[in-house]
Amino acid sequence: MTFLANALSRVKPSATIAVTQKARDLKAQGREVVSLSVGEPDFDTPEHIRAAAKAAIDRGETRYTPVLGIPPLREAVAKKFKRENGLDYKASDTIVATGGKHILFNAFLATINPGDEVVVPAPYWVSYPEMVAICGGMTVFVETRMEDGFKLQPEALERVITPKTKWLVLNSPSNPSGAAYNFDEMKKVTDVLLRHPQVHVLTDDIYEHLVYGDFKFVTPAQVEPALIERTLTMNGVSKAYAMTGWRIGYAAGPSALIKAMDLLQGQQTSGACSIAQWAAVEALEGPQDHLAVFRKAFEERRDLVVSMLNQAKYLKCPTPEGAFYVFPSCAEAIGRKTPQGKVIESDEDFVTELLDAQGVAVVQGSAFGAGPAFRVSYAASNALLEDACRKIQTFCGSLV
Repeated sequence: MTFLANALSRVKPSATIAVTQKARDLKAQGREVVSLSVGEPDFDTPEHIRAAAKAAIDRGETRYTPVLGIPPLREAVAKKFKRENGLDYKASDTIVATGGKHILFNAFLATINPGDEVVVPAPYWVSYPEMVAICGGMTVFVETRMEDGFKLQPEALERVITPKTKWLVLNSPSNPSGAAYNFDEMKKVTDVLLRHPQVHVLTDDIYEHLVYGDFKFVTPAQVEPALIERTLTMNGVSKAYAMTGWRIGYAAGPSALIKAMDLLQGQQTSGACSIAQWAAVEALEGPQDHLAVFRKAFEERRDLVVSMLNQAKYLKCPTPEGAFYVFPSCAEAIGRKTPQGKVIESDEDFVTELLDAQGVAVVQGSAFGAGPAFRVSYAASNALLEDACRKIQTFCGSLV
């Protein structure tokens, strides 16, 4: 009898965490490294949110919290969904957890039986298929194309749905591509789902507020209200409020699912951190002025990075609608050699040689299920991004 669980054999380490750790190790050795692998804002949590957390400490809000979340936060979540997304959820339809990842994992754990299928468009966030695997399900990947803006096409979705399909995971704007669905694009997807009542929708809206230009964010149950009873709408405060370390995610969905997630969470972590929850109340209900500042900075950075990467040899970088990532193709670099004679045989080779040669850390596209490509996080200062992009240009220019 082995000590470790057999389920672990189905799980791969997170590539994004691995690259970030390698960059940290090189820095510790004295190397100059520019890391564009981390998926978190480089801004501080807004002052009024920090003040709310301090006030909660001073009020003595330091006890255990209800498993589903403190009532003021659950009310704030329901109001947010109504105010910003037109979704009529009651506070009793909501759940608060220790980050968005916790929400997703509990939803899968509460619903997936062995052999159940979960449809995930590629490229995808690295944790989706690993969570499904841990829970005994099967991930069915659907390829998307750069020409379609890395967006799931309705015909492709229709082809992969089977009687075993339990979930479709939609992440808009997307990590890693930054792709986001407008109303018409989302409606084509929801029209397919209406024909398949066994399929539920898990929508990861964590980058909702980080969209640029005139783009208007939409979420599936907003576009097609008939799907609300089989949709779990997940969001959180990590990205838009620069609160990644506070670890607060939230969701709303069908009462039976929320009750099942409550049951699981009660035997795992119980309620999320009390101080972080009070900070999240202020995030959702307090001033939102910082969002325009964040969006302006990220949009400028996106445009800078897209422009500079498209000036690099062998790269092709589309302009995404949202998030803080770009996902350039490096297909034309495959098969070429570095000055040291190393053949670039894959996107993993590309990012490894880039880190070794120029000290720039990015994540290979194959880790997200699509390549040859790589993900760049532009959640960094303009000066840092310019330096990194120049180094990427130099590296690409050295390939023969």
